[in-house]
Amino acid sequence: MSVSLPDEFLARMKGLLKTDYESFLLSYEHSKYVGIRINTLKVDVETFKEISPFELKPIPWCPSGFYVHEADKPGKHPYYHAGLYYIQEPSAMAPAEALGVQPGDKVLDLCAAPGGKSTQIAAKLQGQGMLVSNDIHSERTKALAKNIELYGVRNAIVLNESPADLRQAFPNFFTKIMIDAPCSGEGMFRKDEGMSAEWKADWRSKYSGMQKEILVQAVEMLAESGTIVYSTCTFAPEENEAIMAWFLSQHPEFSVVPLPANQGFAAGRPEWLDECDNVSHEGQIAESIRSQLVNCGRLWPHLIEGEGHFLTILQRNRSNQSSGSEIDAPITGEEEITVYKNKHSQHPQHKGKKQDKSKTGAILQESDVLALWQHFVSENLLSQPQGNPILFGGHVYMSPLLQVKLNGLRTIRPGWYVGTVHHGRFSPGHPLATALRCDEVVRYVELSFNNQEVISYLKGETLTISQERIVCNNNSAPKGYVLVTINGFSLGFGKWLDGMLKNEYPAGWRWT
Repeated sequence: MSVSLPDEFLARMKGLLKTDYESFLLSYEHSKYVGIRINTLKVDVETFKEISPFELKPIPWCPSGFYVHEADKPGKHPYYHAGLYYIQEPSAMAPAEALGVQPGDKVLDLCAAPGGKSTQIAAKLQGQGMLVSNDIHSERTKALAKNIELYGVRNAIVLNESPADLRQAFPNFFTKIMIDAPCSGEGMFRKDEGMSAEWKADWRSKYSGMQKEILVQAVEMLAESGTIVYSTCTFAPEENEAIMAWFLSQHPEFSVVPLPANQGFAAGRPEWLDECDNVSHEGQIAESIRSQLVNCGRLWPHLIEGEGHFLTILQRNRSNQSSGSEIDAPITGEEEITVYKNKHSQHPQHKGKKQDKSKTGAILQESDVLALWQHFVSENLLSQPQGNPILFGGHVYMSPLLQVKLNGLRTIRPGWYVGTVHHGRFSPGHPLATALRCDEVVRYVELSFNNQEVISYLKGETLTISQERIVCNNNSAPKGYVLVTINGFSLGFGKWLDGMLKNEYPAGWRWT
């Protein structure tokens, strides 16, 4: 066996799977599967197929997902740096797909880091509605924010909060909630052998308590007729069918929606409830609940090309609570400018910076910062970015929420980060560039695959670019900020002057 598995885990799986156990065991002889998911915020699937440098094999449960060969090193291609795809374990694409997100939904990704499911949800939203991506671990929110920015998401907010505090801020608000719950991780042993070495049998009971608490908080944030998808990457029924049985007994207004047929999902296993330590046997579980559990889904490594996953679609059928608040109004981009004064919030790259000074040393007023932003828009963009402008010190964000809804919350990003004022001038942020298209900017330049200039740009080097290569959409002068692209897809900004393109690609993002 290529993966060393705990003896106690093997004995448990043998007892549960019985005649399927040998096939299950043999799956660990196979190497892990690698997948990419096309970012349809930037490119449609058919177009990517035409330009793909990789051999692609469709993933059954995700129309935008494809198996690729690990030897192709998809993380080392310029298209990855352009945010055209997300590298993701194939089974992990199933839960967000099952959530059924539509443009205009208000979605909460409750346990979001590092951002795979959030970027998948954002692509489904297509810039409409809003996404709140939250993770309770502050260190993990750094990767979460970076991934959301790389993939050009304009309508997302990144928080670092407990579900309990979120519940108070967003009662009955979200139409869809994604809960990729913390779990014992048994389904990831082939992908990450370190998890197998650290695993302990008592994790099943440890995590089941957390999972129940998260579900309790999530229900109070869900709007009437809303949907929750609950998922784990473990095989343990204590964290899967038993949690769902408990939830349905506590919340009869919910029902389990069957998963799509012919996509590789095996049925839930209600018969395994009798094997669970966290299920009370003093009272019988209602047959109406047991019968629903077969509509839960399992992805088994011996039945599909991917790792182990469990997921359930929970639909709220009725509720005595109603959604609705002042933030239900659509954001038009014409709202009154608000100033972000959340004492918990910070821009990770500019911690603690509250104000900006001009070259003369005078402190800039809020109106000055906004005027500088608007001046940048007039000179470099063809339209006003949508959203509610929020200021934090010299930093400007375009947010899908009004500022008042974020007060008191630990906020990593209150919206789309568009830039900052430094030394009396507005400097655009890299996340502004990654979300823009060629037809939204005054100037852009196309880099070539045929020489090393695209790699040079990604390494942060200055490029020699002739004036003829600068495309100006409104017949303006080529001097100024230029959107740098590859095959028409944005990589970042540069500043062009007299044949030289000064590189604005951030140091922390550079090709290594």
